[in-house]
Amino acid sequence: MELPVGETYKIFRNRLEPTAQINSPGRISIVSGTHGDELEGQYICYEIARRIKEAPDCLMGIVDIYPVLNPFGIDMASKNNPLFNSDMNRIFPGTPGGNFVGRLSSTVIESITGSDLCLDIHASDIFVREIPQVRLSEEFAENLLPFAKLTNADMIWMNATATVHESTLAHSLNVLGVPTMVIEMGQGHQINKPYGDQIVDGIFNILCELGMWTGIRPRTQLPAISSDGSVEFIRSANAGIFMPTTEHNHFVKSGDTIGVVLDPYSGEILQKIVTEHSGLLFTQRIYPVVSEGDLLARILTGAF
Repeated sequence: MELPVGETYKIFRNRLEPTAQINSPGRISIVSGTHGDELEGQYICYEIARRIKEAPDCLMGIVDIYPVLNPFGIDMASKNNPLFNSDMNRIFPGTPGGNFVGRLSSTVIESITGSDLCLDIHASDIFVREIPQVRLSEEFAENLLPFAKLTNADMIWMNATATVHESTLAHSLNVLGVPTMVIEMGQGHQINKPYGDQIVDGIFNILCELGMWTGIRPRTQLPAISSDGSVEFIRSANAGIFMPTTEHNHFVKSGDTIGVVLDPYSGEILQKIVTEHSGLLFTQRIYPVVSEGDLLARILTGAF
């Protein structure tokens, strides 16, 4: 799409197709870069393309890779799209005859429509770190859960609030009949290669399940499954400096201290962060400076 001062807004799609003639091949879409500060999907897109190009004869379906929906956001390390200063994952499905934002989002939807499955890859922000997880809206969970179990993620979070928002890419595609899952991992402005490799193995596991890949099927794990009712949210009661005392992605017991909030002025401990339930510490605050009410941790409790 043409922009002022001679610039052009371009979204690239890398379509990887079978080398052999196949009648009605399956199709999967991998989408990343909706938020410019979330880079985990960049490595995943690279590694998927690399593995397929290494053994092109094993591909029996179409893999569409959309590495960057928000190129200007990535250029500026900005979550929002700087052209219209808003969250690009709150503009879908759009309208073909609308303004720039509406036409942009509707074009993306039109391009992905027809896929047998879409994976929307996200990362966390700069403040917290997440283990690899699939986030599903309860409304579409019945259709998506069999695919989610194949992703090699550590957990499936059912009814995660951010995924339910009706103007997201995932919700809009699911409404239109394209099964779409949100995969989230890592931290903003970072790339965690082991996390990326873990999810890439899961994606090739899905391709094998759909008959779209004849190469070696990766060994994968079954994720823990939870819902909003079995996740403990831990927030800071004070402003200060948060210092974790437990490693991320570890199991904790009820009553464990997983961190402290310090006052650098007085030299006092303002708050000991104590868990109410046993479970898996799957979200952990990384940015040390906290205000009252900031999220410090989330613990998966219901699956254990």
